[in-house]
Amino acid sequence: MKILVLAVWAAAAFAQGPDIEQIMSRVGRNQAAAGDLRKNFTYHQKQLLRMYRGNHKVAREERREYDVTPDLRSIKKELTRFDAYYEYKGKTVAYDRPGYHYKGVDIDGELMNDMSEDMTNDRNSRDGIDHQLFPLTYHQQLKCNFKLVGAETYRGRDVYRVGFEPKRGQDFDEASWKGEALIDRAEYQPVLVTTKLAVKIPLLVKTLLGTDIKGLGFSVTYQKFEDGVWFPVSYGGEFEVRAVFFYKRTISVSMVNSDFKRASVNSNVTYHTEQ
Repeated sequence: MKILVLAVWAAAAFAQGPDIEQIMSRVGRNQAAAGDLRKNFTYHQKQLLRMYRGNHKVAREERREYDVTPDLRSIKKELTRFDAYYEYKGKTVAYDRPGYHYKGVDIDGELMNDMSEDMTNDRNSRDGIDHQLFPLTYHQQLKCNFKLVGAETYRGRDVYRVGFEPKRGQDFDEASWKGEALIDRAEYQPVLVTTKLAVKIPLLVKTLLGTDIKGLGFSVTYQKFEDGVWFPVSYGGEFEVRAVFFYKRTISVSMVNSDFKRASVNSNVTYHTEQ
């Protein structure tokens, strides 16, 4: 009986809470404020990018490390470490720079470098993550419909679970992602956001060009470091690409940010995750 009463009370309390418009309005404002505060911090970034062939063997792998310095509008990244190899005729061959091509037409090399640049080095973002993937800022919210799914506890924090999808009529490049976000109920900041492609590759493209993408989706985790200062600390995804009939790869991308430091003072806020 007590459990039933508590459940009814929780449902009533949830029903009396803020609606989705109020929640997302506060999230949009806080995202803007957090972005402004991020420019005061430097941090270290590790990337791990892998490509697998259809037989599940690794075709290529890159490990990159950067020192990252946000500025007024974007970020600056300095490559501090690079370890990589590709597989050729059963042997692994090391190489020493991003964008390396071991032959005239090296689809793996081109695609891997594009993945790193496009997904972790957005020049219009304060953290380098493509802002269209996770549409929580005010301007990106205008392109999506949001739904309050429920309230729960995630890793000790009370959160709202919010679903989103692009509004009808949006261009593919403008709003292509749907997913869910866990929003901290006290601070109205995202804690975890997961997305996947909201549109399908047209059948005509699949048939004529032999091109398809499966499982395209990403997740990003945020952590609080100071009042109002939230940073994405981990980010990644895995998906399959098949192109022009003969090319097939499973691609995984992961990124971890750590060793946060105020640019103006010698104070550290660290976050350690094994990659």
